[in-house]
Amino acid sequence: MTEAIVLGDIVISMTQKDVKHVHLSVHPPMGRVTLVAPTGTRVEVARAYVIAKISWIRSQQAKLQGQARETPRQFITRESHYLWGRRYLLSVVEGDAKPSVQLSHRQITLTVRPGSSTAERDRVLHDWHKALLHEAVPTFIRKWETRLGVSVSCYFLQRMKTKWGSCNHRAGNIRLNTELVKKPKDLLEYVVGHEVMHLIEPTHNERFIALLDKHCPSWREARAELNALPLSAETWSD
Repeated sequence: MTEAIVLGDIVISMTQKDVKHVHLSVHPPMGRVTLVAPTGTRVEVARAYVIAKISWIRSQQAKLQGQARETPRQFITRESHYLWGRRYLLSVVEGDAKPSVQLSHRQITLTVRPGSSTAERDRVLHDWHKALLHEAVPTFIRKWETRLGVSVSCYFLQRMKTKWGSCNHRAGNIRLNTELVKKPKDLLEYVVGHEVMHLIEPTHNERFIALLDKHCPSWREARAELNALPLSAETWSD
């Protein structure tokens, strides 16, 4: 069950779970606040805890609201696009040829049919992004399967508005946000590892945190970097 703790203009969503310690989080992009507390925690106790952390909450929210954000892409020449954490300039070429994408030193060349719409250009670039991810993801999955002693039945790539990735524990598959192609590859690996670990522990409880600490000790830094990079016009969470 989820309860709301209201402190002035800050609303904290409190959930009670089978954990030993309280976990307070401020989520991008707008600073949504959640509190996971041990089962049986009285709301008054949780409220007192949050009051003691109010300065930290406001500080985290201020950082998130000050982050750079990508404006919606128009897919026109000299527009900035990101690939594996690096910024490239887009060059759009219209011609009577099959739509394609080419990568050079600091430029992405998008070839499209004359008069192509923004949506059509978006689709061509998105298909290219998925192809690049299909080249990178299997290696990371095999690495984490070996390390954790689990098996991923399959993986899916798709645009996701609220998560970087997800795991279907019962089916044994994972889903990855195609926006990850814009982030450095080590952050892609972090998300893959995170989701593969959910095959062992499906929830974000203390056992899961212990798995992260053991197998990916720098996960907090990776998560912070992932959320500190320019956000797209969509709304993301970790």
